[in-house]
Amino acid sequence: MIQICAVGGYDEIGKNMTAVKVGDEVVVIDMGLHLDAYIKYTEEENEDIVDISANELAKVGAIPNDSVIKDWRAKVKAIIPTHAHLDHVGALTFLSNKYNAPILCTPFTSEVIKSISKDEKTKLKNEIKVLNVNSIYYISDNIKIEFINMTHSTPQTVMVAIHTPEGVILYANDFKFDNHPTLGKKPNYKKLEELGKEGVKVLICDCTRAKQPIKTPSELVAKEMLRDVMLGVDSRNKAVIVTTFASHLARLKSIIEFGKKMNRKIVFLGRSLAKYTQAGEKVDIVNFSKEVDIVKFGKHIKKKIKQIEKEGKEKYLLVVTGHQGEPKSTLSKIVNGEVPFKFSSEDHVIFSCTVIPSEINIKNRAELEKRLREHGVRIFRDIHASGHASREDLRDLLNLVNPKHIIPAHGEKDMKEALIDLAIEKGYKKGKTVHLINDGDKVSF
Repeated sequence: MIQICAVGGYDEIGKNMTAVKVGDEVVVIDMGLHLDAYIKYTEEENEDIVDISANELAKVGAIPNDSVIKDWRAKVKAIIPTHAHLDHVGALTFLSNKYNAPILCTPFTSEVIKSISKDEKTKLKNEIKVLNVNSIYYISDNIKIEFINMTHSTPQTVMVAIHTPEGVILYANDFKFDNHPTLGKKPNYKKLEELGKEGVKVLICDCTRAKQPIKTPSELVAKEMLRDVMLGVDSRNKAVIVTTFASHLARLKSIIEFGKKMNRKIVFLGRSLAKYTQAGEKVDIVNFSKEVDIVKFGKHIKKKIKQIEKEGKEKYLLVVTGHQGEPKSTLSKIVNGEVPFKFSSEDHVIFSCTVIPSEINIKNRAELEKRLREHGVRIFRDIHASGHASREDLRDLLNLVNPKHIIPAHGEKDMKEALIDLAIEKGYKKGKTVHLINDGDKVSF
């Protein structure tokens, strides 16, 4: 028998954690933060972790409540974060030491985990075992793990296939089908087809954008949008500031490329940008520090800004943290005058992202944009392509792997219902072969 426990991420976008029990052995996939709850509780910038007890964070819904698998704890053989986003790895520092099990992840994800642990002075007791994309790891005689290369908005994201005597469990959070990635390889469609022929017993599937009746555009589209704004709009004698997800190395690569074509000196300002860039460089994904001046801490940022003001801001491209309007981010500090940068009329601020649709982000971004407009700044919004599969990508996944059962994950109720509607359209039966489950639920196959 296979049992799947939805520990977190089945009622919301965030705090992802799933436990799969095969006989008397358990594999845990992802241990993530719920960023909204975490920010509200800690009042810290959403890219950083602070030293707070796991019990406190679980009570406010900032991390998964893993008490629902308390009786499985001694049976856990591996913890598998699928990629380096905080809603998938951010709770490791609070939860993983409860489990006498190694952490299995890709090289980039490993470096980000180690960086978080070091920054917050938290020692992980778990051994970190690094697996390359498209590799296989034998956990036991009954469980084999396979990492399937996938495209997303951070490098070395994988789908995880759990091979068992009962069949394959395929965990597909988060992904998009990007056939023109600007960093890394295309999705491993061949392996997905092979799994479909072998037989996928259960698909646990990202439904964040299941309501969108499109195929999610490639990162190449986002790159062309950036090109249009950065190279196609007159910015002579103007400051140009870009903000995006610090973990989105492909996007940062494009920003650097266009900054060089603008003949500007490129500066990264903020701890998160330094953290993810360093992780990428350690595993030879990027080499940004040869082309970019990376400034991590507040006092050094202030010093750098003074230098930029003196030399002329029109000579620089500033890449900063603060895409969601986080109050303690570099962009917010610039706007609020905490960092000594003076805006001029029609300076450019480019948001290479969308607003993550949560109450706190919507409020913070609205306030930030209001302050920017008061400075007379030109704002370029939504220069972005999502990292999540939309309805037509999800249809393609179902066609490729032809699962016997589907469990929507990584979404709120309306998103899960949208994936269920697609499954019903393809002949699945709600409650029989496609399953609506919530945090804390267990289902058996």
